[in-house]
Amino acid sequence: MTGQLQIDRLSLVFRTRHGAVRALEDVSLSIERGEILGVVGESGSGKSVLAYAVIGLQDPAAEVLGGRILFGGLDMLAASEQARADVRGRELAMIFQSPRTALNPIRKVGRQIEDILRQHANVSSGELRRHAINALARVRIPDPERRYHAYPFELSGGMCQRVMIAMALACSPFLLIADEPTTGLDVTTQAVIMDLIRDLSRSARMSTLLITHDLGLAGEYCDRIAVMHAGHVVEVASVEKLLDHPAHPYTQQLLGATPTPQSTIEGLTAIPGQLPDLRHDLPACRFSARCARRVAACEERPLPWVSIGPDHLVRCQVPL
Repeated sequence: MTGQLQIDRLSLVFRTRHGAVRALEDVSLSIERGEILGVVGESGSGKSVLAYAVIGLQDPAAEVLGGRILFGGLDMLAASEQARADVRGRELAMIFQSPRTALNPIRKVGRQIEDILRQHANVSSGELRRHAINALARVRIPDPERRYHAYPFELSGGMCQRVMIAMALACSPFLLIADEPTTGLDVTTQAVIMDLIRDLSRSARMSTLLITHDLGLAGEYCDRIAVMHAGHVVEVASVEKLLDHPAHPYTQQLLGATPTPQSTIEGLTAIPGQLPDLRHDLPACRFSARCARRVAACEERPLPWVSIGPDHLVRCQVPL
């Protein structure tokens, strides 16, 4: 197990009574061991759908049309459910958006960590409690012996998120998927949670896939950023290159709408239009209807990947 994740030309639809929703189309990404890759985009761009596809927890209405998801040599799409279940929680873990709904409200948090250890780790029954308390201490929860006995409703949102991280990291996974891990948290708690994820990623050389709509957050904590729009990955680059020299029109619009310490309300610009209806036939570039630089070739397939420089790719007919 290398901990390396490779997503190759993944396409996924949701079969609904109103038609097929083409949620992901031809998505390709990779994460190296110890790297933090941020996936950013508007709500509805397919970020969480991608995360759930990687971990193998798709909605029953989801259907994979093509592509592969390779994790440590295991094809997560072709593998049996038992093989995926063996990987989840041990080599591959996830922090969900809302910790209060992800945690069992009527079970003590220490016991919930023990459940993970009992299923995926080689820990004796007599050692479960000690390992669970150590997991809480690892994520810097004060007085972990006492918090072990707490129920989720007795903890703050930030503490519940730390418990979720403790559960995710209990078996020292190779890859952590963090799906909007700071949603609903105040700014100070957000920084604490993200510092914790970054520190644990660095110390254990754990790969991290950070799903976020906050481009500023990704810029501060990630090594590389992948920008998603309407089920497409449209640009992938190192943080420095993407923030300093964005090449895709959508990335430029995202940056223009992202507040910085130096920006003013008047200086922020809204992204025109809205996400397209993914039930309909769409042009090759799903951003073309919102783009001031569109040309006739934007309607034509295949949409090319263009190399702007080392480790900087953009999927656009008229990149800057």
